[in-house]
Amino acid sequence: MTRYITRRLIQMVPLLLGISFLVFAMINLVPGSPLDRYQNTPGVRRADLERISASLGLDDPWYIRYFTWLGNAVRGDFGFSFTNFSPVSGLLADTVPNTLLLAGSAILFSLILAIPLGVISAVKRGSLFDNVVTVLSTAFYSIPSLWLGLMFIIIFAVQFQRWDLPSLPVSGDRTLRGESGILDRAQHLILPMLTLSLVQLALWTRYIRSEMLEVIRLDFVRTAQSKGLRDRVVLMRHAFRNAVLPLITLVGLNIPDLFAGAVIVENVFGWNGVGRLTVNALQSNNYSVAMAAVMMLAILTVLGNLIADILYAVFDPRVRFD
Repeated sequence: MTRYITRRLIQMVPLLLGISFLVFAMINLVPGSPLDRYQNTPGVRRADLERISASLGLDDPWYIRYFTWLGNAVRGDFGFSFTNFSPVSGLLADTVPNTLLLAGSAILFSLILAIPLGVISAVKRGSLFDNVVTVLSTAFYSIPSLWLGLMFIIIFAVQFQRWDLPSLPVSGDRTLRGESGILDRAQHLILPMLTLSLVQLALWTRYIRSEMLEVIRLDFVRTAQSKGLRDRVVLMRHAFRNAVLPLITLVGLNIPDLFAGAVIVENVFGWNGVGRLTVNALQSNNYSVAMAAVMMLAILTVLGNLIADILYAVFDPRVRFD
C-alpha cells in the first residue's frame, strides 16, 4: 500500500504541472489586466500604471510569467492579491477549510441518507416507498444547484420569516455581529450543504438501489439465505458489502462534480470558500489569486480520488496494490 501511495503521489506531479500550465494560459490569455480597474482612478496616471505593470512582470509574455509563477509556487510563494495586496497564501488559509467543511459535510450527509434509502428501496422493490424514493431522486438529480439554492433561500429564509417560523441564515459562514459559535456556524452551513448534497444524494441512492438489486439475485446471497441466516445478516454482511464497493469508486469520480458545484453554491450563499474566491478573482482579473484557487481545487480533487482508491482496498480485501 505504501508503495502504491508513493507511486500515485509521484504521478500527480506531471498531472498537476499540466493542469497548472493550461489554467495559467487560459487565465492570462483572457483580455484585460489586473491594473485595468485603476485606469479611471483619480490621481493615477497612465505612466504610473505602466511602471507598476513592468515591475510586476505583466509586460512579459505569459509563458515567461508561468515559469516565474511556477518557481515561486514550488517555494510556497503564490504572490499577492492585486485587489487588497494581501498574500494569496493567507486567502487560501481562510477559504480552504470552509470548502472542505462544505464538501465533507455534503458527502457525509449524502452517504448517511443514500445508503439506507437505496437498500430499503431495493428490498421493497415496487412498493410505495420505492416509488416515492425513485421519483424524488430523479427530480433532485435533474434540478440545477443554482435554482435549488435560490428556492431554499425563498422558502427557509423569506417565507419562514413571513410565517413567523425559525428562519435560517442565507449569506456568509458566520454572523458578523456578536459572537459566532459552533451553533451559528452550523446554521449557516445547513442550506449550502443541502443544496450541494441533494444532487449527490439522488445519484447515490439510485446507484445503491441498482447495485443491491443486482447483488441480491446472485447465487451466494441465495446460498446464505438457504443456510438459515437472518435476513438482516444476509442483507448487510453479504449483499451490501459487495454492493458498496462500486459506490466508493462513484464517490471518487463525483469529487470533481462536487467541487464544481461548490463554486456555484458558495456564490449563491456567500460562503467564504475557494469557489467564491475563484469567481471573484476571475471577475477582477486577479491572476495570482485565481491561479492559486483553481490549483487548490485541482489538488483537492486529485487527493480525493486517491483517498477513494485507498478506501476501495480497505473495504475489499481482494484488492492488492503492491
